[in-house]
Amino acid sequence: MADGSTFVAGSNSFAPLTRTRPGSVQRFLRRRSTTAVLLAMPLMLLIGTLVIYPAIYSLYLAMLNKRMTAFVGLGNFAFLLKRNTFQLVIFQSCLFAVTSVILKALLGFILAHLMHNIPGKSQRIWRGLLLIPWVIPLALSTLSWWWLFDPAYSGFNWLLNKFGFASIPFLGVGWNARIAVITVNVWFGTPFFMIMYLAALKSVPEQLYEAASIDGAGAWQKLFFVTLPMMRNIISITVLFSLIVTFADFDIVRILTAGGPQDMTHLFATYAFAVGIQSGDVPLGAAVSLFMFPILAVAAYFVLRGVTRRNQEMAA
Repeated sequence: MADGSTFVAGSNSFAPLTRTRPGSVQRFLRRRSTTAVLLAMPLMLLIGTLVIYPAIYSLYLAMLNKRMTAFVGLGNFAFLLKRNTFQLVIFQSCLFAVTSVILKALLGFILAHLMHNIPGKSQRIWRGLLLIPWVIPLALSTLSWWWLFDPAYSGFNWLLNKFGFASIPFLGVGWNARIAVITVNVWFGTPFFMIMYLAALKSVPEQLYEAASIDGAGAWQKLFFVTLPMMRNIISITVLFSLIVTFADFDIVRILTAGGPQDMTHLFATYAFAVGIQSGDVPLGAAVSLFMFPILAVAAYFVLRGVTRRNQEMAA
């Protein structure tokens, strides 16, 4: 019936038609939030297995003594902070990460603008060539750099000698070795910044540049008042991601210098390996690796807070 009632056989009356409501389980499964959680569950399990559990277990190990038979609390951290070698590791890790990220960001920004202004097929060719350092496995490319820096077979020193200059001990002197490992990291990571910034440049509306030109803006004014404001979020996220990866770098220093000369190129990761694996003090090595967390947490807090604030301003 049109009024939602039905005739009951054997009687002269109509009974209302009742609709069955879905159960609580069905309502729960129909929610979009439930679908999102179910789809994200494999990733959440993977992160919990490979990230959260190892981090908690590392914190537990860092609070044990060398034989892992007694609980010493924060004793390992206090012991590390008193060592001159570890203080040098903190300085070198910050120097390596900050310098490398700044250079990668600047070079990536310049290359992205150059690629953005190259037309047609030529841009695809150059973009592919510039991505080669990032595509090649880091360990393999670092071995090639090691050959170029090697004191006996250095390709750089061979060129210097050809032009009458003396050989340079690239990996045998402290600051030379520091500059060498930073150079390799910049060479490897710049293409990542380039491709991220190039994608951001492609998303900037051309109408903004046309309006700026009508107002009489020059190239530098367009850069500072149009390009950079539109790219601030992607610049911040890319810098944060690269900072995290660079702080945790292991391959470059391990292959080129193994922390030498005289521990002057050790980073958190390489020093944790030397102390925890090579020296057999696993709790102390775990304590070294955990020193990265507060530094990166502070950096992530300020960067993400800035991104969130800008998103709210744009939404308003």
